[in-house]
Amino acid sequence: MAKARPHSGRSGHRRRNLLLAAALLSAALLLPAAMASAAVAAAAEGDGENRSRGAATQWATGKDEGELAAEREAAGGGSVVEDDFAGGFGSLDSMLQWAIGNSDPGRLKEEAADVQKLSEDELLKRRHEIKDLMEKLKMPSDADLMKIAIADLNNASISLEDRQRALQELLILVEPIDNANDLDKIGGLVPVIQDLNNANEEIRITSAWILGTASQNNALVQSQILGYGALARLVKMGYSTSAKEAAKAMYAISALIRNNVNGQEAFALENGNAMLQHILGSNSVDLRLQKKAVFLITDLADFQLNSGNSGLTFLSERVLLKSVTDMLSKFDLDLQEKVLLAIRSLLKLPSTDATDLESCGLDSVLYRLGVQLEELPSEEQKEYAGEVDALRREVEMLFQQKLKPGTATAAL
Repeated sequence: MAKARPHSGRSGHRRRNLLLAAALLSAALLLPAAMASAAVAAAAEGDGENRSRGAATQWATGKDEGELAAEREAAGGGSVVEDDFAGGFGSLDSMLQWAIGNSDPGRLKEEAADVQKLSEDELLKRRHEIKDLMEKLKMPSDADLMKIAIADLNNASISLEDRQRALQELLILVEPIDNANDLDKIGGLVPVIQDLNNANEEIRITSAWILGTASQNNALVQSQILGYGALARLVKMGYSTSAKEAAKAMYAISALIRNNVNGQEAFALENGNAMLQHILGSNSVDLRLQKKAVFLITDLADFQLNSGNSGLTFLSERVLLKSVTDMLSKFDLDLQEKVLLAIRSLLKLPSTDATDLESCGLDSVLYRLGVQLEELPSEEQKEYAGEVDALRREVEMLFQQKLKPGTATAAL
């Protein structure tokens, strides 16, 4: 659950309200009379501050993280780890223990005895008063916060800064799968997808990020996003000259089509393979983005192998195989490992013709890589290089076996 964003100057009042809530909860559950005095004192202090500061705490999206951190520090929250439950206490038990720990034992005993003298009507009245006050102090739910952010996105007059903050709120809120499932129900997917076309790059990036986060391992949300046609726009974003934008588009695409046959077919129809070839074949593309592209190719090939689905014929096309093979010539151990994993999976596909990889020069590239790995000067790199070389040997053997069926040649 996303944390609340109080207005500046209200953090002290918010903390007092939370302390009051803790005392009142303890009163309601265990020690009504004993905690009543603490609640009255806290309420008096809170009321005084209300009068001096104005209206009660509100939720807002107009704060940056630095301001919020400063407010939390000013609130004296160093020893209390705030989370989303009950505005800063980890559980009802922690609220109860705080209230008891901050009360005078002698006073508790006296007031506990007084409670025994109260009539049933008086006790019922006390509980209703506490319940009413707790309702007023109740924190908004995730759904409430999501609706606030969505309302901001649907506000045409909102500033870019506030729009970005609303998107950032949603990015946090859609991480739990239940919240992601509710996003479309409460009208959130459409405005997020529309912001993929926003003129501002940061807005587009955050929108793609939200879609990727919401659709991770979530077939329902994947289907919803695909149904709105967002994949076409994400593929176009993959061509962006901004490495950051293209990387977030790739993240969203990978999450959207992972283990999803309909998504993968739509990716092929949108010429997603051309986007992958562009990323792999361009010298100006960021290396991290190329790694993401290689990883996606591996993921798609593995899904074909595990599911028996052979719908992505572009994975075995020579032009893509050439683009992947050429990536082995770039000296980056992490990239080379990812490329070898991709080639291993591609080689296992029945539709891949080993002679196509031979024409791409895979044998010579693998040989040069082996020599390169042996000559690494750094001791720190040598252990990792040994692991990469073991993978290289496995790929080389698989390649030779597929190139010459019936043989078991192990080229070392």
